[in-house]
Amino acid sequence: MPRRLRLEADGGSRGNPGVAGYGALLRDADSGDLLVELAAPLGTASNNVAEYRGLIAGLEAAQRIGADVEVEAALDSKLVVEQMSGRWKIKHADMRALALEARKLADAIVAAGGSVRYSWVPRADNADADALSNRAMDGETIERWHVATEEGGADPDELEPTSDAQQLPLRPPPHPGEPTRIVLVRHGVTRLTEEGRLDGRGGVDPDLTETGHEQARSAAAAVAALVGESEATVISSSLARARQTAAHVGAALGAEVETDAEWDEQSFGTWDGEAVGDLVARDAEAFRALRDDAAYAPPGGESHDDLTARVLPAWEAVVARGGTVVVVCHRKPILVVLAHVLGLAHDRIWRLAGAPGSLTAIEAWPDGHAVVAFTNRT
Repeated sequence: MPRRLRLEADGGSRGNPGVAGYGALLRDADSGDLLVELAAPLGTASNNVAEYRGLIAGLEAAQRIGADVEVEAALDSKLVVEQMSGRWKIKHADMRALALEARKLADAIVAAGGSVRYSWVPRADNADADALSNRAMDGETIERWHVATEEGGADPDELEPTSDAQQLPLRPPPHPGEPTRIVLVRHGVTRLTEEGRLDGRGGVDPDLTETGHEQARSAAAAVAALVGESEATVISSSLARARQTAAHVGAALGAEVETDAEWDEQSFGTWDGEAVGDLVARDAEAFRALRDDAAYAPPGGESHDDLTARVLPAWEAVVARGGTVVVVCHRKPILVVLAHVLGLAHDRIWRLAGAPGSLTAIEAWPDGHAVVAFTNRT
């Protein structure tokens, strides 16, 4: 029977791009025994490059243990998991090259009679690989083998023992540097919001109502009180209701407003402008799929997975800026960010409230650590 392995891999970058490194380890999936520990600095690179490098190092090590191994790659990078599983497109050329390298390794394992599958895990469940990647970013190179390989280069009597003193820490070391302080602001209401209608990217793009402007002014005052004397960057989605809300925020902070369409609301396609009650009455099953199935897209619109693939790179770009950043956007993009930093499954994101004009505050580090200070404050 092929040997079953659990591959845990991670990568990080202090600056994104910045000082980068990866960590990877292999365990026996049945016994839980630690088999291999790997870490290496990468110079200057992005988080995503480092995450892919950790996966590639782990797959190479798995091949050395056995050509026909069955590998479960458990990663906390949803981007890498979805791209390697073929569900998300790979837009960047450097990511495509790394994904191709990883796929060649996986294909070789499959061709030898083994298998490779990918699963997403919360960051807290990937702490050992994260600890290794942090040591790599500190400049350490680690290669510890606790198992003989098929190459015959390791004598079991000379293998490094896995004593308690050599076990990895249960939690990664403290994250270095100052976090980026990020305030996510949901826009005020529009006519469609008040009427209970879907209102997404590519739709009628309504303006704020007077109530919406009142909510935006209140949110702007709250942001100004929160930010204090700190200099802040203000970013808005490209939709009118977000830009109008952001104008109030920018005026309160004395800051120019940048526009980034990646923060736009999810596109609901031909359903845009439809009353939710009418959609439920006409096709309750399809509406339920929109809510509960992350891969489901309404006709001509985006799925939640599509939205996630769009928003998370924008989130990482914000984190990489440093300082204080205010992002004025929409409920679904805010839920995407919260699900990402808290490790929430899709079926749990609806437990998070997000009122019009509300604030959500997060401190985030380029290596992926984040602390949610509060959500839905009005």
